[in-house]
Amino acid sequence: MQIEVFSMEGRFFKGNLHTHSNKSDGILEPSEVCKRYETAGYDFISLTDHLVGRYNYPIVDTNEFCNEKFTTLIGSEVHSGAMLNGELWHLVAVGLPLDFIPPETPDFSVLPGMETANDLAKRCIDNGAFLSIAHPQWSGLVLEDALSIDNFHAVECYNHGSAMQERGDGFTLLDALLDRGRRCNITAADDAHFKKRDFFRGWVMVKALENSPEALLDSLKAGNYYSSQGPEIYDLRYENDKILVRSSPIERIVLCGKATTSQYVECQNSELNEIKLVRCKNSSWIRVTIIDQFGRRAWSNPIWL
Repeated sequence: MQIEVFSMEGRFFKGNLHTHSNKSDGILEPSEVCKRYETAGYDFISLTDHLVGRYNYPIVDTNEFCNEKFTTLIGSEVHSGAMLNGELWHLVAVGLPLDFIPPETPDFSVLPGMETANDLAKRCIDNGAFLSIAHPQWSGLVLEDALSIDNFHAVECYNHGSAMQERGDGFTLLDALLDRGRRCNITAADDAHFKKRDFFRGWVMVKALENSPEALLDSLKAGNYYSSQGPEIYDLRYENDKILVRSSPIERIVLCGKATTSQYVECQNSELNEIKLVRCKNSSWIRVTIIDQFGRRAWSNPIWL
């Protein structure tokens, strides 16, 4: 069985889904942010400035920075409601309309009676957004928090800006959700502000027929993409209790599954590799990680067996 994203028509487009400009707490103009990502070889980005009153609730129109090779998805990092630790929720909504009604969130503080995170998430999705839980480790977000959101598409499992502070991981939360049957996917992103070297280190590779906002959003919502820090995945198959991977040269494949099930195989910097399901054979789901000689990773979305 070839995993759908690798069998469908189209090509892969490289994009960053979490980026900030000086319309909130970044330091560069939106035009410069787009220019830098385009120059770095990205096919698209979403500029996701903080949707709070401190910054006049910005949903930045980046359409003027698009061209035949580079596109943008309108988005925002949205906030409302309290997590169990008392802090404000952070959700990344990509594909919002420019006239999306913001929550009443004057600043980064929780206020009595404000819109719940679950209600805000529903509004974002109802308005066409691809929604992910932002930097859960940095936020101190726990499983009970995530289970309080009825619907979202992905967990931001690698956030480079947060990783620079040793809090960039989201896999513990993701795996606990998968163990409970929640079908959600993975994203990797920069969360770039351009104040430090918090850019060009985590992205998604989205399979679509064309580099348009509509096609990219459809593929994101369908899970037709993978996430990476550098390695490329060309093909991924599940056959005869084996995972077959064709990729850029890698040193290791790791499988993670339900509860404590995980296993790996060394790959000797090769491009065509396989790993037989042993410990993960009876897991209801697995996710595949490939690692190159520099320690950079690429992650498949969860595969439900």
